[in-house]
Amino acid sequence: MKKKNEAQENEEVVKDNIATEETEANETTEAQNEEEIEEPIELTAEEKLTIEVAEAKDKYLRLYSEFENFRRRNAKEKIDLIKTASQDLMADLIPTIDDFERAQQANQKQEDIEVIKEGFELIQKKLLKTLEAKGLKLMKTEKGTDFDPELHEAVTQFPVDDDKLKGKIIDTVEKGYFLGEKVVRFAKVVIGA
Repeated sequence: MKKKNEAQENEEVVKDNIATEETEANETTEAQNEEEIEEPIELTAEEKLTIEVAEAKDKYLRLYSEFENFRRRNAKEKIDLIKTASQDLMADLIPTIDDFERAQQANQKQEDIEVIKEGFELIQKKLLKTLEAKGLKLMKTEKGTDFDPELHEAVTQFPVDDDKLKGKIIDTVEKGYFLGEKVVRFAKVVIGA
């Protein structure tokens, strides 16, 4: 029994020694790994430049992608804005359309021309008021006004007796309009020659 106990003790001692050696070996390996990590790896100038170029290329691609996304988003927003830009105007014009429909129905039974005229004048005033609220302004083209090619379109010329009217507007064929400060329709005028 003593031999068995001694053998077991010997085995345990050997196992302890092996475990101790393995632990020491692991600690040595870890220490070597830490030393390897701590030691800076010397790169050649070419390798450093290659890394810098790769980083710059990556940064460039990311910025380019962000810009492309921004451009697409902006274009989409512009298209959406254009599609709905006139939405407010259309909503404001619907009551005028309703007035025209009511006037048509009322005119079928109406025999008094003056009442019909008055109804259409009211509708016209309402329409013009709505458009003026949205920035549409009538262009002034009174007789004797100087001709301005940036505002007027000369349809024809007529000889005039008065020298003061030569080169000036003598009649307006079609009215011109501004939207804000921009000309949306040139006034078609007759000029004195």
